[in-house]
Amino acid sequence: MSGTRTGRTPTGRAGTALRSCRQTAERAPRQGPDPASDQAPGQAPGQAPGQAPDRSPDPAPRRASHGTPPQPSVTTPRQPTFPHDSTLRAALAAATDDRIIYDLDGIEAQYAALLRELPGVGVRFALKACPVDEVLACLAQLGAGCDAASPHEIEQALRAGVPIGRIHYGNTVKSDRNIAEAYRLGVRDFATDSLADVAAIAVHAPGSRVFCRLATSGEGALWGLSRKFGCSPEDAVLILEAARTAGLTPAGLSVHVGSQQMTSEAWQSALELLAAVVGTLNRRGILLDHVNLGGGLPALGVLDKRGRPLDPPVDKMFAVIREGVQRLREVSSSPLDFLLEPGRHLVADHGAIRAHVARLTARREPSGEDRHWLYLSCGKFNGLYEMDELQYRLEFPTHAAARPSGTPGATVPAVVAGPTCDSDDAYAHEDGLVRVPAAAASGDPVWIFSCGAYATAYMTQGFNGFQPLPYTCVRAGAASPGGSS
Repeated sequence: MSGTRTGRTPTGRAGTALRSCRQTAERAPRQGPDPASDQAPGQAPGQAPGQAPDRSPDPAPRRASHGTPPQPSVTTPRQPTFPHDSTLRAALAAATDDRIIYDLDGIEAQYAALLRELPGVGVRFALKACPVDEVLACLAQLGAGCDAASPHEIEQALRAGVPIGRIHYGNTVKSDRNIAEAYRLGVRDFATDSLADVAAIAVHAPGSRVFCRLATSGEGALWGLSRKFGCSPEDAVLILEAARTAGLTPAGLSVHVGSQQMTSEAWQSALELLAAVVGTLNRRGILLDHVNLGGGLPALGVLDKRGRPLDPPVDKMFAVIREGVQRLREVSSSPLDFLLEPGRHLVADHGAIRAHVARLTARREPSGEDRHWLYLSCGKFNGLYEMDELQYRLEFPTHAAARPSGTPGATVPAVVAGPTCDSDDAYAHEDGLVRVPAAAASGDPVWIFSCGAYATAYMTQGFNGFQPLPYTCVRAGAASPGGSS
């Protein structure tokens, strides 16, 4: 499900609308499922068998000379470990130039762990989180599909081996040309959140299936995603009724609780909202066949803006999702399948960047405070796009004293920043500094962890002349160089 993370989480809830739908969420008499058909839902008449959608099951030293200004916190974060950390570390140690490295074994293990937590829930990988062919191919081989946000993403997923029936167009924002091109490529499942979009789908993708995205508050997430996408429960009913009238199949509902969601309560609220709307739709004679729970499952190895480890309650999140899925099955008058659109949860902690020190400097600021700055070869515009809302774990392999177990005397508190001539290319230094080696010199390697999500995707094509990082995909005992992202 598409979402551009544009700012801080807004507040407020759609409480009135939710209560209104809850009043009509009593379970309607269950109807038997439609007989199985050889023709895939939404398949255009006369469509060649080879083009039919494959709908197989889905297997976070200072001196003040003019008064004492407030002192930012300085942290030396803990270093979490992951089962496949050794593979990444070996590849980082072997790298002789700057690049991003993806551990395919780690990504596959994360996918398997997700399926164990949520059995029977299909996965549509949020392609935007990591548009790397090798990553898409390994997930496709395990049975994952793709949440695509444009015809180009659909084409990439197909090239990587994802069956067309496991690709949906998850962006509610699309032009007539986008819709027609996706339909030509074979996509028959479209996200929507407006009557205008439904009308366009009916014209340019006749007979297709639509699922309506409900707006959520986004509370509890680093990026709420609650302004640009999604509609009210009342609008959802009108939209799916209009889809039915226009000859489309009103197939499902979807939500997105916000990117890097940090609470289980967000999932609880979203699932309650879904149950209410499913009940209302059933009473209107609209029987859905699936619910898309969207993205939002967090990464575990990132730090907040002050350098403190983020510790999302993932076990509780999974328990809430399992309970919510069961409740939806009880409420629905028709059998429901369930999908998730994880992105960062699958790839963030299994990607790392080998960068290098550009320069460690010290200069006095207008406040009279001496401040160290560590400039890296990699920053916001070539691999670390999310550094405005979080910190990445850094390791300096040639400076043992700078590791978390090292002695504080060997480090200095510094603002970490990227190499470009742009002031946004830096950690949010008002909130926290990072301890870095006092002896760090230009050219020293730096390892940056848990940056496998939204790294290649957000790299600019040479902003200020700093080129996108090349990437390498590795497995235990093997590496395959990839291209430039």
